Amino acid sequence: MQTYERALQQAKNFLQEHDDFLIVSHVQPDGDAVSSTLTVGWLLSCLGKKFTMLNEGAIPQRMKFLWHADDIVNMSVQPLDRKYSRVICVDCADFRRVGLTEQYFADDALILNIDHHPTNDGYGSVNVIKADAAATAEILFDLLELWGVNWDAEIATLVYTGLLTDTGGFRYSNTSPQVMSIASALLSHGVNGPDLSERLLECLSLAQVQILTQALSTLEMTADGKIAWVTVRPEDMAAAGAENEDLEGIVNYPRNIQGVEVGILFKMIDGQAVKASLRSAGRVDVAALAHSFGGGGHVRAAGCRVEGSLAEVVERVVNRVKEQL
Repeated sequence: MQTYERALQQAKNFLQEHDDFLIVSHVQPDGDAVSSTLTVGWLLSCLGKKFTMLNEGAIPQRMKFLWHADDIVNMSVQPLDRKYSRVICVDCADFRRVGLTEQYFADDALILNIDHHPTNDGYGSVNVIKADAAATAEILFDLLELWGVNWDAEIATLVYTGLLTDTGGFRYSNTSPQVMSIASALLSHGVNGPDLSERLLECLSLAQVQILTQALSTLEMTADGKIAWVTVRPEDMAAAGAENEDLEGIVNYPRNIQGVEVGILFKMIDGQAVKASLRSAGRVDVAALAHSFGGGGHVRAAGCRVEGSLAEVVERVVNRVKEQL
């Protein structure tokens, strides 16, 4: 099996030997996806390489303060006029997660796949996958260290953002000694930890509060109290003036109820499909469960898109969780 160190070296070679890159992350990007996109962009800019940063949709408003965040192209607003033969995918658990950005990949594109999801199937020409990394940002820290970059507050803030958000403010079970060691090093390079926590984890928009209030009003639980879920419909989003980014963290509320093993947020996409976000206390591998529906993620945090009406999808997913319990 290829070693992690060898994979990092191959990634370095890929970036050194090629030029004119397209950098993409997963649809509905979170903090790790955005920070990883920007971290790779920062590195390529230092190398004097040409690159375009792209996502299927908009990045969360609260992350717009990060280095060159406004340069990430929202293809739903600004379509590209060409295809790229060198593509870098960050934080994409499987190829489907790149979404509609795939249309800008040349048929013979070489792909550098950098990710930390255990469900990643190695779809790249070069794959740097570390399933025990807390975030893709952790892998990029190692890549930057391999390069021997001159750390400053700007790049350190980008990497710290990915670690901070994917560990839930260093509270989740993926907060390893290595994560804390990296965080310590980044703080020494000028990161303002309290400010980032306030901006990214604490500050709520009115729309977030309103959609949270609506979601919690739908709370349901199984008779044994081990599974809890909430639902969000398009009309709820419209009434709250909420965007997809405003749903972040809602799934933790049913999961955090005492005695609950699996918490779920069901978001109706349209009349034919529902997005299910799952969080586990540890007894259920929700990554495997999500994978059975065509999704993926981590043992304790995963998601999937399931075809069917809201009622049908809730029944199917809850029954699958019951089987796992």
